[in-house]
Amino acid sequence: MGRKVFVVGVGMTKFEKPGSREWDYPDMAREAGTKALADARISYEQVEQACVGYCFGDSTCGERAAYELGLTGIPIYNVNNNCATGSTALFMAKQFVEGGLSDCTLALGFEKMEKGSLGVKYTDRTNPMDKHFQLMVELRGFAKAPPAPQMFGNAGREHMERYGTTAEQFAKIGWKNHKHSVNNPYSQFQDEYTLEQILEAPMVYEPLTRLQCCPTSDGAGAAVLCSEDFLRKHKLEDRAVEILGMAMVTDLPSTFDEKSCIKMVGADMTRKAADQVYEQSGLGPENVDVVELHDCFSCNEMITYEALRLCPEGKGGQFVDEGAQTYGGQVVVNPSGGLISKGHPLGATGLAQCSELCWQLRGQAEARQVEGARVALQHNLGLGGAAVVSMYRRPELGA
Repeated sequence: MGRKVFVVGVGMTKFEKPGSREWDYPDMAREAGTKALADARISYEQVEQACVGYCFGDSTCGERAAYELGLTGIPIYNVNNNCATGSTALFMAKQFVEGGLSDCTLALGFEKMEKGSLGVKYTDRTNPMDKHFQLMVELRGFAKAPPAPQMFGNAGREHMERYGTTAEQFAKIGWKNHKHSVNNPYSQFQDEYTLEQILEAPMVYEPLTRLQCCPTSDGAGAAVLCSEDFLRKHKLEDRAVEILGMAMVTDLPSTFDEKSCIKMVGADMTRKAADQVYEQSGLGPENVDVVELHDCFSCNEMITYEALRLCPEGKGGQFVDEGAQTYGGQVVVNPSGGLISKGHPLGATGLAQCSELCWQLRGQAEARQVEGARVALQHNLGLGGAAVVSMYRRPELGA
């Protein structure tokens, strides 16, 4: 068992539609990183290692981004793990502290994206998701629709066929997340919709309408991590959030062997990572007050309820109908508005989730505050693939 690790500073930019303002990734990184350092009340000179995540960019964008905070000669690691990039950077930064290699580290993530749906960037080499695509085509064929909503939409269709889940239940997830985002000034969208508007929005790939799909976004997030010795030396107890458990899991045989679109989009990775975190922390899903999970599409939020064991397998639709995943229910899921409404700049998402949960646990989430939040769970998923799950709690730090 390694040393305790604490998040003592977080920061993020507002997530924006690509091209909607004149800024570049160094500007995004400077804003998020400066906010996190200020929140932690430390200087960049006190950071010993930095992990910087992004998906689209040249090979040393991580250094160029961090140079906006200072030129101190520290190791800077460029991290790319598809949509789980931000939490992968966080996982690395946590391990440096946990293992005793550093007392203070920075995780930074950003993305400057192109407009429109994600597509294939390189056509002269093997697509890293070729196994996933091949399985999907084998099981469901290939339609004239963007690949990502097809993959997750097919997982949703499988859930409907197996468990009787309805299109309206998926739409209720989009309705909830847009409603939550109204209170988040960092969210790309802050518009509330009726359930009918969610259902009647343009169809992207059935059952997913546009208002159930995350947009492409520009933005950045950052977190400062430290050891207990560093925390006490610099008197940061008032802002500390302890990482009780954290796990990363990559694809398992079941992703491809069990001929399931639900498993193909990472349900088993998520379940295994969550189980490891529950074991590490000594807490279970019943102890969690607030969750930020990877709702790239409403179908994935439904599947993830079950994979995180927030509800039994096949009961995600009932969980939604009961309002168990919003204010006044069993647990509040995506109070930020989630990826669907807050936006999804790939490298920043995991760190934005971390920021939101730290604010929630500190009681600083303002109009979207989950009353009495003590334990928080984070889930960030990247196809190709990795799932990162983290458990946070406000520590009881005595003298």
